[in-house]
Amino acid sequence: MNYIEHIGKYFIMLKEVFTKPQRKRVFIEALFREVEELGLKSLGIIAFISFFIGGVIALQTALNLDSPFIPDSLIGFAAKRSVILEFSPTFCSIILAGKVGSYITSSIGTMRVTEQIDALEVMGINSLNYLVLPKIIATVLFYPFLIIMGMFLGIFGGWAAGVFSGLFSVDEYINGLQLDFNPFLITYALIKTVVFAFLIATVPSYHGYYVKGGSLEVGKASTQSVVWTIVVIVIANYFLTQMLLT
Repeated sequence: MNYIEHIGKYFIMLKEVFTKPQRKRVFIEALFREVEELGLKSLGIIAFISFFIGGVIALQTALNLDSPFIPDSLIGFAAKRSVILEFSPTFCSIILAGKVGSYITSSIGTMRVTEQIDALEVMGINSLNYLVLPKIIATVLFYPFLIIMGMFLGIFGGWAAGVFSGLFSVDEYINGLQLDFNPFLITYALIKTVVFAFLIATVPSYHGYYVKGGSLEVGKASTQSVVWTIVVIVIANYFLTQMLLT
């Protein structure tokens, strides 16, 4: 099957996904369940990685500032820009693509190979709407808060690195954070996050929904979904950056 056919099936799937839910109460229950599975259970890994990566960015910037003519405030400025522009929205989304994407593909793929999806269709339920739409809404609504938390923890990690390492002045770091602050950068990061969240929910769902075979094929589909989700995120990141910042 060629790439064009996959792209066509993907958009046909989206058309089926965005229909009115048949039972509002069931849909709301599924939505809260997906918020817990896809969002709340990812808080720990995002917080942990954000804090330490922010510290690493600050330390590496400080270690590479050899000239006495370059102020220490550049460390805070570089950490702020790096965390807001790329690390939090893009790198954290790639991490979520691996963690969440494999879960989505394996869960839906298991339902497919065990004929649970066929049973839903027999009962007259739109299985794509029932399985995928709650995941899309949960990720699109929750992941911006997750990324904002990652931004704060990344910047705080840089501050903590200055406190414990003594390589740079904490006051200068804070001055660098306040230097040339552009609120649009936050908007840019959140726009990217929403797009990436949509991809994280839909691309793995596509691979899981159309899987054929048994448990071995589900495992292969999970791997493929993570790879393709990351590829699409990187491509989307390029075009979004070109459209929003140039």
